[in-house]
Amino acid sequence: INALTNADSEVGSYEFTTLDVNPGMLQYRGANIQILDVPGLIEGAAGGRGGGKEVLSVVRTADLVVFMLSVFEIEQYDRLREELYATNIRLDTEPPNINIRKTHKDGIGVTMSDDVSLDEGTVKQVLREYGYVNAKVTIPHDLTIDELIDAVMDNREYLPSMVTVNKADLIDKSYLPTVKSELRERDLDPDDVLFISAEKELGLDGLKDRLWKELGLIRIYMDKPGRGVDYEEPLILFEGDTVGDACQKIGGEFEERFKFARVSGESAKHDDQQVGKSHELADEDVLRIVARK
Repeated sequence: INALTNADSEVGSYEFTTLDVNPGMLQYRGANIQILDVPGLIEGAAGGRGGGKEVLSVVRTADLVVFMLSVFEIEQYDRLREELYATNIRLDTEPPNINIRKTHKDGIGVTMSDDVSLDEGTVKQVLREYGYVNAKVTIPHDLTIDELIDAVMDNREYLPSMVTVNKADLIDKSYLPTVKSELRERDLDPDDVLFISAEKELGLDGLKDRLWKELGLIRIYMDKPGRGVDYEEPLILFEGDTVGDACQKIGGEFEERFKFARVSGESAKHDDQQVGKSHELADEDVLRIVARK
């Protein structure tokens, strides 16, 4: 975090150097990306050991989880994922598409598609165990019993993650196949894992670019009346955001006074295309908002 941001996190060649959550701000492509360096999770963190609950509550609020593994301790990935799972954090998956609607009578009714492997009795039993007496349940796709419980509990956080291997400068060529084998054992593609050296500042540009992509950020250059296009301080949005989202981010009276917008760039069919609030923007679009007087 010290190499990436303006943070001053204590560094040491021993475990648990970081005892508190240390924030730092990465300024990249016009965006301020807050990075939180959290203490290393000990076994049982989800149960409260070593202040684990406080640390994990911070992780639940994140937009992206980055596993920073030592090249000599790839196996720590297993424990970290287990602790996150135990605290109801689900990585790299979508919430189960299940509809549960409470009713006032008639018990629990279950509607399932043909490819659901769970039987109706099991579904009803799970719902009863978690306090449902009368409900209508619709399950349109197959799922495991754990996924069913996740849907019933409705208190899980679904977050994307990425893996970075640090201390790459210390890897001997003869040891590299072992590292890659350990990654594959955990369903991690070595070509998809970023190898860096924080101390030698190797691979950090690639890490910044990967963070940007994993977060799904885009830059929108605002065409300001009388001042031209502001390329220095872009409006930072997420992939899939619309002109309406841009108006909301800018604030003020733009949402109420919005008349139309003009867009140039990848999302536009032509330069200065006139669009409405529902138009989906793309990275490095130029946006001009025309408001009612």
